[in-house]
Formats: sequence, C-alpha cells, structure tokens
Amino acid sequence: MPTVAIMIRFWLNDREIHTSEPAGTLVLDFLRRNERLTGTKEGCREGDCGACVVLIGDLENGRVTYRPVTSCLVPLGELHGRHLVTVEGLNVPELNPVQRAIVEEGATQCGFCTPGIVVSMTGMLMERTLPVTIEAVKEALGGHLCRCTGYRSLKAAVHHLDKTQVGIEALVDAKMLPEYFREMPGRLAALASSPEPPSTEEDRPDFLVAGGTDIYVQRGDHIPGARVRILNRLPEMKGIARRNGHLRVGALTTFEDFARSPQVRKIVPHIDDYMFLIASLQIRHRATLGGNVINASPIGDMTILLLALDAQLVLAIGASSRSVAITDFYRGYKQMDRLPSEVLTEIRIPVPADGTRVNWEKASKRRCLDIATVNSAARTRVEGSVIRDASFAMGGVAPVPLYLRRTSQFVIGKKLTASTAHAAADLAQTEIAPISDVRGSADYKRLLARQFMLAHFSRTYPEAIRVEELYEEH
Repeated sequence: MPTVAIMIRFWLNDREIHTSEPAGTLVLDFLRRNERLTGTKEGCREGDCGACVVLIGDLENGRVTYRPVTSCLVPLGELHGRHLVTVEGLNVPELNPVQRAIVEEGATQCGFCTPGIVVSMTGMLMERTLPVTIEAVKEALGGHLCRCTGYRSLKAAVHHLDKTQVGIEALVDAKMLPEYFREMPGRLAALASSPEPPSTEEDRPDFLVAGGTDIYVQRGDHIPGARVRILNRLPEMKGIARRNGHLRVGALTTFEDFARSPQVRKIVPHIDDYMFLIASLQIRHRATLGGNVINASPIGDMTILLLALDAQLVLAIGASSRSVAITDFYRGYKQMDRLPSEVLTEIRIPVPADGTRVNWEKASKRRCLDIATVNSAARTRVEGSVIRDASFAMGGVAPVPLYLRRTSQFVIGKKLTASTAHAAADLAQTEIAPISDVRGSADYKRLLARQFMLAHFSRTYPEAIRVEELYEEH
C-alpha cells in the first residue's frame, strides 16, 4: 500500500524546506540524493562511524539547542519544526576554528571522516559554557572513526581551541559561525505556528520508529517505503518528572537526557561512567529508554539497569493503559507481556530509600561503544551491617534480560560480608543459563557473572568488604 504524502517543514542550514518525501526516508539519503549536500558522508549506515553526523536544533525556552546525531538513523518525518545543520551550513568566509585546528595539526588525510568530525566539534563549541578540555573533545569525538589520520592529531587540535569563544552568540560575534544562526529562534517559532503533520501516515503503520538506532540497522531497507509512525513527534512521551514517590520517565526519553537528569543522578551518581561505556554521544542523543526495553535484547544496557531499579512499564492502547512490572515483562526470547498494538508510553522508577546504592558492570570485546558480553546492575541498601533491600539483574546469561529473583531475595536480612557475597554469586550461577556465541563461551560468561556479583559488593561497599578479602576465602 502506498504511503500518504504529508508536508514536512523544517530549516536546512539557511533554507526553509517543504517536502512531501516519505516520513521514513533517512535524513542521510535526503541530504545526499535530494539536496545534493554530499559533505555528509555515507559510511556504515549503522551509526558507528560518525561520517554522517549532523546537528539537529530544537527551540527550547526561547533558544535553540543543537545535538549531534548520525543522520543514517534519523527519519525525515522527525525534522518538522526543527533546524538541520550540515557541514555546509557551518561554513564562513574563512576556516572556522575547528577547521583551522584540524588543518594545522594535520588531522585529516583522505578527508572522508573529516566533515562529521567538524560538525561534532563545532556542536561542542556551540553548546558549551566552559572552556574546551581534552575530555570534552574525547566525548564529542567518541562516535567517530578515523583510520588513516589517527587520533593523536585530533586530540592535539584541542590546544588550538582552549581559548575559543563558546556558545552560539559568542561564536557568531566572533564570525566563527554564520550570521543566520541568530535568526533561528525566530524562524523556528514561526514554523511552530504552521500546521503540524500527523505523527502517523496510516492508522495501522508497518513500523513504529522512536530513536531508530536499532530498527534502521535491522530493517532500514524496508522503512522508507513503508507506513511509519514517528513516535518522537509525541512530546507527551518525553521528559522526566518526580510524582508520588516515582520518577516518571517518558518512554521516548533519550539515554543522554536520562543521564543528565538531576533526579536520575541522585539515584545513580556514577551514571556518567556507565554512559561512557554504553554508546557514543551521537547515539545517546537518539537511543530511547522505551526502545531499549521493547527491543527485548538479552543484553540491553538500560534494560538491565531498569530491572535492578524495579521499574514499572505503562503500556497504552488509545486512551486505555495498564502497568506491568519490568521484572515480569519478559517471557522468552523477544517475547513480552505486550499486545501487538500496545505502545510503551512511560517508565516509572520507584525513588529508592535513603542509603540505597546502585552499581553497574559491563564487559565487551571493545571497552566502549560495544554490545555487552555480560552486563549487570545491582540496587542495594544496608542498615548497620545488615542488607535490608537488594535487587540484581544480569544480561547475556539467558534468553531474556534476567532479573535474579532468588539471589535478590536470598541476601535480604543477611550480614554484609564476603561470605554473603560469595553465597550470592554461587546462587546466581543457578539462575543463569548462558550459551556460547560470538561474544564468548558459556564458561567465560559464567566467570563474568561471578565476578560481577562480587564486584556489586566490593565496589558498592568498599568500607565493609575489601577485594582481597573476597579472594582470600576462595
């Protein structure tokens, strides 16, 4: 069945675009094939290489906030009312500071990856309020591959940027960004008054698209010509609020927005360390918590954390909704307690009692930006020397994201000791059923599971359990 033509309106660099291209068309393809803006390169088409990075700007509280994303995973229909910036849209009469730094440090050779790197680094300057640091640049470039140049020269370029003005207004004043950026808040405000196209092309769409970080990798050849529903055009499914003892997290909340939430950071203080291992900044700006849950991967990084936090899932059909505990949601490999027409709209996380601590562990072939071999999360609370609450979850050791129900119950009321940690690790071995695959043998995964269980105790309570003590007993 053919798709229904809808008018999508957005700003592309300094031009207003009206297009009736199918909503599921990739932004990357629209730029290269329709607009002939070939500075945005086509590389892996999986969000892993960074060659196609663009900036997407949203009007928020009177200013435009820009986020770097991989255009190979973004549906065109999501751009309505937004500002899309490509490397061509950053050009000024002279080289801008990022371009000049890359040239002076010899940080480009074949040049294929360079446009995406320029976009990400310029986006970093646009959104920062503090001077540039090497850590900021490493985060900005975490989603980029550059095999022929190498990264030393890219990191050396930081020294050319540490005195650079930051923020959009300052960059425009210094003629480091085109003048049209000043006008974008007004332009987007005017665009917001235009009719909003429907978020769905059909009442019965073939695909629901949220962040697109998995579905475009798996089904990317089928989506552009299909009937799609663009979930990210539903603002009611975004954001985080604390109500009635819960954090109510919209299912479309991205990994990055989740990690930046002050409320979340109170519960998971070290969440930045976890995000560093999970995905690049460009992917974290796209991947959604709801998508991670519904994908039902046995090694879903955020799903494992949500299991340990005892989250509740709100599933809706039209005006009707119901709630199901995430610990009861997974019934088998890619099988869930969900009707085909139900949409996950909200995730409710109980606010933990004072003194609760959260730990998260992951092992993968690459240290960062890779699928887990095994991952695990734990939520524990100790009073005095007694464990009063505990919740353990593990991925990569079963056909589903696994809640270690028996192990969690076992430790409650036990003394916080190395012996308890070892007993919990032993019991966890009876709950898991890993298989050998390309990411590791079953025996290796069992070893990781044991080590992670011990780490949940030693890293969370170093004042009570020394690492040496855990291995002295065994």
